Amino acid sequence: MTGEVDEVNRGRRRRLAVFAVLVTICVVGAVGYAVIDLKRYRGAMSDAPGVPQTRARSYADQPRIVFRNTAIGDSYGLVAEVPIADPAAPRAVSEVACDRVDATSEVVSCLRTKRGVVTTYQWLELGSDLVTNATHALAGIPSRTRLAEDGSLVASTSFVSGHSYMQVGFSTATVIREFGGKSLGNLEDFQLIINGKEVAPVDRNIWGVTFTSDDNTFYATAATRGTPYLVRGDLDARTLTAVASPAECPSISPDGRRVAYKVDVAKGRVTTWKLAVLDLETGERTMLDAGKSSVDDQVEWLDQDTLLFGLPRADEAGVTDVWSLDTRASATPTVFIKQAWSPAVVR
Repeated sequence: MTGEVDEVNRGRRRRLAVFAVLVTICVVGAVGYAVIDLKRYRGAMSDAPGVPQTRARSYADQPRIVFRNTAIGDSYGLVAEVPIADPAAPRAVSEVACDRVDATSEVVSCLRTKRGVVTTYQWLELGSDLVTNATHALAGIPSRTRLAEDGSLVASTSFVSGHSYMQVGFSTATVIREFGGKSLGNLEDFQLIINGKEVAPVDRNIWGVTFTSDDNTFYATAATRGTPYLVRGDLDARTLTAVASPAECPSISPDGRRVAYKVDVAKGRVTTWKLAVLDLETGERTMLDAGKSSVDDQVEWLDQDTLLFGLPRADEAGVTDVWSLDTRASATPTVFIKQAWSPAVVR
């Protein structure tokens, strides 16, 4: 009997040993494949046909567009610039990486993901030379950032959970700061007023700030119960007052008279965002035609009558283009800067 038990145990040990060898082979094979795949990816990035480039800050003394470079290659994700007068010119690429960027002639706001053993998220305040003046922690995934025209105020929005507006249960954190100074707080702590009444819904989310020229008034999106409102913010009074809906990711025109934003026109089906422009004086809304594309972006105004926004390429993962669109209802969009994202117009 003892011999039979010993034989059973030996058989069990042999099977365990064979299993351990097979697991080791699988693990080593998987790791080897991952290493080879990573080398192939890096090789593809390095060998990818690049866009024409010039030295950093080549266009610093002229009206320009600052943006995130999305051309596949070693400079992917870095902040770049082109002249407004010639957006197809060789791009001046920096060494600063940002997921989202905004800029004035004096300062730059940069939201970025810092990958490592533990991924963290950062909000950088930079000078016009792209030298970091201050670094703040972001609560989550970078989403939106905007500067006041004079660079005195800056806002950031990050996703605390969820990766897009299309996911149920996402949560945002939107903060306004004095550039180079103190925080003015999370906008969820501001008093929200809808239809003339103060409300305090537990499901509210606020995102997508755009500043007017008085350094006190701003516009943003406040959403509750599935409805996104365009709200007018007052920093001194710490209030958010709904002025229109539906509206998401507003951007105020250079003259302060109109606000462009996106509207979900799918009505309960798969989310499809189209652009609209609201005249703040008359309340008249003009819907724009961006073709078949769903515009999931906070637009930038190139001038009084032209919007800029980013669209991903359907056939190239990670690559986006900046498009332009006139604010006339009959206008059609055109590519403005290839392989670019998050445009900021510096006049």
